[in-house]
Formats: sequence, C-alpha cells, structure tokens
Amino acid sequence: MKLVLESQVNIYNLMRRAGYHFEKKDKEELAFSRIIGVSKSGYPKLHAYVKIDKVSHQTIINLHLDQKKPIYKGVPAHSAEYKGEVVEKEVERIRQVLGL
Repeated sequence: MKLVLESQVNIYNLMRRAGYHFEKKDKEELAFSRIIGVSKSGYPKLHAYVKIDKVSHQTIINLHLDQKKPIYKGVPAHSAEYKGEVVEKEVERIRQVLGL
C-alpha cells in the first residue's frame, strides 16, 4: 500500500517517529521495518520502502506486511501482503503519528 506525503521530509526522522528501524539502502529507496509479532524470528513485520520523487518532490512510502521469513535461501521471495486490514491500519497509524 502506498502512502504519499506532499513534501520532502527527513526520511530517517519520519520513520523513527513512526517506530521503524533502518535496514538498508536499495538503489534510490531506503528500507525500514517494524516488528509487530512476538516471535523470536522477527516476523511478522511491517516493511516500508521510502523514496523521494525528484520530479514531484513527494515522499513515497510503499508499505507491506511480511508474514514470515523466506523459506528458500538465496531466493528473494517471501510471504507479503500489500493490502488488507493490518496494512490499512498501519497507514492510518503513521498518518496519526505524523499529524496528517
């Protein structure tokens, strides 16, 4: 699910305020996650890729829910949900944290 902010912001501060931890930079996107489960595996977790559109100057957050760790080593496939109740509630929570 996509959340679009109409201005450029400090992405690190924004995601930290929303409870996310920086994972990595992947090309022009920054990856963040927030563990929501109680399992020692670190799953399920919310995963966000954030970038700034250089043309529109918008901050774009692409959010999905990773249900479990990938089961095949070396294969980037995982069990992710890009929409649904959990993801929708998280988008609303982020909006509230940011005062949107």
